[in-house]
Amino acid sequence: MAPMTTAGEEMHALVERLYPLCRSITGDGVRATLEIVGEYLPLQVHEVPTGTQVLDWTVPQEWNIRDAYIADAAGNRVVDFAASSLHVLGYSVPVSATMPLTELREHLHTLPDHPGWVPYRTSYYTPEWGFCLAQETLDALPDGEYEVRIDSTLADGHLTYAEHVVPGQVADEVIVSCHTCHPSLANDNLAGIAVATFLARALAQETPYYTYRFIYAPGTIGAITWLARNAERMEQVKHGLVLACAGDRGRLTYKQSRRGDAEIDRVMRHVLAASERPHHVAEFTPYGYDERQFCSPGFDLGVGSLSRTPYAGYPEYHTSADNPDFVTPEAMADTLALCREAFAVLDRNRRYVNLSPYGEPQLGRRGLYDSLGGRSDAKQAQLAMLWVLSLSEGEHSLLDVAERSGLPFGTVAAAADALCGAELIKA
Repeated sequence: MAPMTTAGEEMHALVERLYPLCRSITGDGVRATLEIVGEYLPLQVHEVPTGTQVLDWTVPQEWNIRDAYIADAAGNRVVDFAASSLHVLGYSVPVSATMPLTELREHLHTLPDHPGWVPYRTSYYTPEWGFCLAQETLDALPDGEYEVRIDSTLADGHLTYAEHVVPGQVADEVIVSCHTCHPSLANDNLAGIAVATFLARALAQETPYYTYRFIYAPGTIGAITWLARNAERMEQVKHGLVLACAGDRGRLTYKQSRRGDAEIDRVMRHVLAASERPHHVAEFTPYGYDERQFCSPGFDLGVGSLSRTPYAGYPEYHTSADNPDFVTPEAMADTLALCREAFAVLDRNRRYVNLSPYGEPQLGRRGLYDSLGGRSDAKQAQLAMLWVLSLSEGEHSLLDVAERSGLPFGTVAAAADALCGAELIKA
């Protein structure tokens, strides 16, 4: 019998499958990526036409590429798009020419400090063309004439994004966002897609309190497009999380929302501390991933960002070294587990009103103490009941109780359930 695969291994396999595809902010690579994700989750795919006004931006032309190379005088491809989608400057306009190396150099991008790596570069909104290659490849090129070919198209088309909704008990939403615009980069893009996908699958097996909306969209322009098309329903969005760089071996990093005191911020701080995982909580800055769009002043949503090593915080960032070997099943499984722990707290974190607020109600008469008999944490559970009763005046949440009492959130939530059953508190 074949051994059962873990969620981490399945997520890593998804990363490996998506890795060769050439993604950008538009185009068939994005659609192919969503088709594969659609094998794991039902997706609602949206196509937004070129020229559509989205807030202060305009949906750009669609970019697609079929082939690209630099060939020497003998016809040998010294740089080949077929070998890696990173080899072409993203959104390169088409070119077919022969030119000397001295002229070609103006269109070549390398990383001299890491001569064996290929950089990731783009030119989304400026007509340009170029190639990315290893510095050691460039150093080995002799002077002479080279054939340069980029078989691409920039034409009116669409921006493509997708959503998956896990229905909850209420219509209020938690949004989970990941970006689909990077080509062959495993950690900065694909690990986030994989964790989001498996998080959605896990939530679908439960009965969550909130409705969870997963957004698969290109960075910046995709989030802006989603916000523009959903601006009238922002009141429903109560919390959110952007997933990126979710699979490297570094410690977990949570970047707080612009508010800094949004409920998702408090939940993430609490869960990370309680888990005793190595972690870092960072203040909000208006630079990074799509949390900066969701947190822009007009929307001011409570959306934070979860990663492991943050963007630009590791040498492999935006290079060919960010490959499937750079991410691990264990790291992605840990990121997924942290998300599930945090959302369990978020889902359960509500305020209650004490229905017997004058003096301490007699818990023993209601069998609440007897129900704890034999439990190793009986004293802790009893204390949790008293704390919940004390702070159930409609102003304090269960997370407030856990933070003030120093008790585990799960213990506090279980106490609230018992007190609700005894009709001593109500939500």
